[in-house]
Parts: sequence; structure tokens; C-alpha cells
Amino acid sequence: MMVFYAPSHEWVRLDGDVATVGITRHAADELGELVFVEAKDAGTALAQGDAAAVVESVKAASDIYAPVAGEITGFNEQLSDSPHLVNEDPEGAGWIFTLRVTDRTQLDGLLDATAYKASL
Repeated sequence: MMVFYAPSHEWVRLDGDVATVGITRHAADELGELVFVEAKDAGTALAQGDAAAVVESVKAASDIYAPVAGEITGFNEQLSDSPHLVNEDPEGAGWIFTLRVTDRTQLDGLLDATAYKASL
């Protein structure tokens, strides 16, 4: 399974035409302790770069952007009661939403892990 990274610090793990999206360890560390996470409703159509979710930390609130165009298919409901999962395991149990990808060619514009780490 390939993982792609957006310069805006979201990661995307693609399984078929469904992408799981979260924020990177770097972003989670920069935000600090998260106290609230919410994504747009399932069925919401998004263009690449549209705000798809919001995370609120003790420091600030930040939008999480759709790294590729698609339709929201789900939200990690565990984050409603346990937003700290994003801090503890941002690229695992702390995933934020799933998205049915409508334009796979947009993945070509994202970074691989090596390029993302080099960009920090």
C-alpha cells in the first residue's frame, strides 16, 4: 500500500479507490495536544485542497485539506471521544477520514516519504 504526503502535512494511504487521510507526525507535534477533531459529513464532495476536517489543539485550530479530490466516505469516530489518538499514532489509529478518490492522477503531484521528510 502506497503512502503519499501533501506539502500541507496530510498523508494519504490508498487502498483501491479509497484513501485514508490523516496528518503527519510533524504536524501533530507542531499542533500540540489535540482536544477536538471533526470531518465534513460522509457524501461531501471535495476538490483537491478543499478543507475536509478541522483539528483543534490547546494552541490553535487548523483546517485539514483534501490532498486529492473525492467524496468523504467516513470519519474516524474514535476521535470524537479520543482526539489524542492523532498525537499518539498520527499515521495509524489517529487517521481522520476516508475519501473515495475521483482523480487518481492527483496522487502524482504528492510526495513520497523521502521527499516529504526532506521538505521539513
